Amino acid sequence: MSSCFRSNKATGALLQYLQYRELLWNLVVRNLKVRYKNSSLGFFWTMLNPLFLIFIYYIFIRLMRFPMDLPQLLIGVIPWHFLSMTLSDSVEAISGNSTLITKVRFPRLVLPLSIVVANCINYLLSLCVLIACLPLLGCPWSWGMLWLFVLIPITFAFVLGLSLLVCTGNVYFKDTAHLLGLVLMAWLFLTPIIYPLSQIPERFRELIFLNPMTCLIEGYRAAFLETAMPFTPFLVLSVIFIFTALWLGLRFFLHFEPVFADEL
Repeated sequence: MSSCFRSNKATGALLQYLQYRELLWNLVVRNLKVRYKNSSLGFFWTMLNPLFLIFIYYIFIRLMRFPMDLPQLLIGVIPWHFLSMTLSDSVEAISGNSTLITKVRFPRLVLPLSIVVANCINYLLSLCVLIACLPLLGCPWSWGMLWLFVLIPITFAFVLGLSLLVCTGNVYFKDTAHLLGLVLMAWLFLTPIIYPLSQIPERFRELIFLNPMTCLIEGYRAAFLETAMPFTPFLVLSVIFIFTALWLGLRFFLHFEPVFADEL
């Protein structure tokens, strides 16, 4: 009887959110427009940014003789950019919309979700540019890229869970944005993005897979470049952590959602 009640409650909550899908899409469009507001090229920058990124890193690697080839570097940078940009934008998802939250009744989840979806659209377009440029960089297309249909939803789930945590935390702890900047900086250097995994001492190479972004980025590199994905028990823990982050983010957000208006 209780399981049936919980099932009906979950179905009712899902239907409630589906009723606001138009609001969600309008907020996604608004977030995309705000990013390129007063820009002459507008949304076209979404395609130009990864092209400029490829060009800048190409020059950087040539001049500095970096111990990493350009495709490996770009495959790591683009997912990281999605994570860092989305978390930075999501900090103010609730506290930055106080007027809307205190005056209009709607599921608050659509606010951070719209930011994640908008950034994911930019991310997908960046991946399309990368895929188009790979043959020019000496990396032919392969069937391994089909793994993107698994990796992209997992990345989305992880980013959404973290976004819900930071936007909820910022309602109660106003220094969240400053703390997030420091965490992202440290996290960047603890993730094999600007250096290859082989540069890490062998005794620490398995431990670095406790970092979920290591798991994701090495997964993208394996998909694009058809390299072997190292399998360790820490890799399994990392995947579990990714989905735990989504679960915790949803629980944390939905628990405090009823009192957001009072806090703001």
